[in-house]
Amino acid sequence: MACYGNTMPESTSATLKDIARATGVSIMTVSRVLRGAPKVAAEKRELVLKEAKRLDYQPDPHLARMMQVVRGKKEKRLRAVIAVIREHVPQDGLLGPSYQYVPIEDIRRRAHGHGYAVEEFYLGKDGMTPKKLQKILHARGIEGVIVSPQSMTLPCSTLDFSSFASATFGNAMSSPALHMCAGNMTLGIHMAAEQLAARGYERIGVAVTKWIVNRSQFGYSGGLFHWQHGLPETDRVPLLLFPSNDISRGFDAFSKWMHEHQPDALITFDTHVPGWLKRLGLRFPEDIGFVVHDWTPKMTGFAGIYQQRDHLAAAAVDLVVTQLTQNEHGVPEVPRQIMIPPKWIEGPSVRARASQ
Repeated sequence: MACYGNTMPESTSATLKDIARATGVSIMTVSRVLRGAPKVAAEKRELVLKEAKRLDYQPDPHLARMMQVVRGKKEKRLRAVIAVIREHVPQDGLLGPSYQYVPIEDIRRRAHGHGYAVEEFYLGKDGMTPKKLQKILHARGIEGVIVSPQSMTLPCSTLDFSSFASATFGNAMSSPALHMCAGNMTLGIHMAAEQLAARGYERIGVAVTKWIVNRSQFGYSGGLFHWQHGLPETDRVPLLLFPSNDISRGFDAFSKWMHEHQPDALITFDTHVPGWLKRLGLRFPEDIGFVVHDWTPKMTGFAGIYQQRDHLAAAAVDLVVTQLTQNEHGVPEVPRQIMIPPKWIEGPSVRARASQ
């Protein structure tokens, strides 16, 4: 008969209780250390991490998920705040109706679903400096921030993000490089060009500002270049960058470009340009197709590229909440970039497709 003696079965993976017993601290302290929670004494943290490594501790993903849900419910009851940082720099010409930004209502809707309230702060307005805002956020214990750059000078870039879980909209603020959500305008321009070509338009022009191109990480110029690559050179209309962010000052440049290149379809702003086309004796869709590069539901008289900012808002909030849940703060080593695909919106400013 086989003799097994006192041999014990091979043990399963180490548990929090094993680490707590070996280090002499509570299971709660072990849990806090292993999920990176703050306010644990340095010597205890070092002791727990050393013992977890020695025991080759591997967290149970099912238990971790359950605890995350429990902690999330507690956070919802606390109604913590996510700050949305805007910029008020009128001299940069980016605060007029020509420019669209992610609405606060969309941000609030998603944040409330996670149990967070949302407050807006405007750098440059009523004496709000980056230094003053920093003090306010710290004093109120606000750790989550969403940055919405709206200027050329970018005062938001001078904030110290080391203590915040943060995300930004678009590529206007390249440094510091935070987690980012943006509309995929390379896809948007290509999609709009395909729609116009299907309606018989051949010379498709794009007229925007340099700030718009930079904010999209060259999505406009890249999308146009990609589309034109397959066209005869005679049908390639060069990109027009207006000389100023204030679109109202761009008529002379626009008129010269129109006469020189004679596009039969435009992807551009809903402001000023429609009036300029009438001034040049052009009607849409009879004489020229017209597409709004940044369509919103209020622009019912135009076809357009809809950048779905409600989804941008949701993505940014989710990025911040995930960081807060994981106790991640500061500028990330590798920023995550979420690209939201735009939608084509039919409108009376372009003619119907040939198939229709």
